[in-house]
Amino acid sequence: MRFKYHPPLLIKKLFSNFIWETSNEKVILTFDDGPTEETTIKILNILRTNNIRAVFFCVGDNIQKHPELTEKILEEGHTIGNHTINHKLLTRMNREESIEEINSFNKLMKEKYNYDVKYFRPPHGRFNLKTNEILNGLNLKCVMWSLLTYDFDNAFVKVKYAIDNYFRENSIIVFHDNVRCSEIIEESLNYTIEQASNKGFVFGEPEDCLK
Repeated sequence: MRFKYHPPLLIKKLFSNFIWETSNEKVILTFDDGPTEETTIKILNILRTNNIRAVFFCVGDNIQKHPELTEKILEEGHTIGNHTINHKLLTRMNREESIEEINSFNKLMKEKYNYDVKYFRPPHGRFNLKTNEILNGLNLKCVMWSLLTYDFDNAFVKVKYAIDNYFRENSIIVFHDNVRCSEIIEESLNYTIEQASNKGFVFGEPEDCLK
């Protein structure tokens, strides 16, 4: 399993404008795929208790299904990023289809919430040169990650292993806001926050970390 995402140097050079880790020696939590009835509120409660701001890379379909949860994420001071409108693989689409998949999300957030989206994460972390060109044209920053928790396997022991062995300063940590990890998300987040304190790591604000 690749808990730590460490692409070859060539990839980092080709996609030098992608964000692979934070820029200020602080750590940041990110959540993919939401919002969802099963998990979003659990996440928000823990973040609020610990005064942590995170980035929710949401799917447009889920935003349309759960507007009240979307509003709650924004009301509590978190950032919403673009995880496409339908969570389809961009690498299997042509240029026009990819633009529509990404831009439809931005239009939804602007029209419904008057919110300007700044950050993007490709579904399943799959991207290519075409993705890079499109994101540059839409003025979106692509935020990848440095620590994958495998919380979607719904096994806290895997999350614990990831945090114990790969949690570093500058970590961008991926959790998921979906039903697959709903049973372990609270324990997983609480453990991550506890270990950050033990290691002397500080959670940063998205605007400061993702430059």
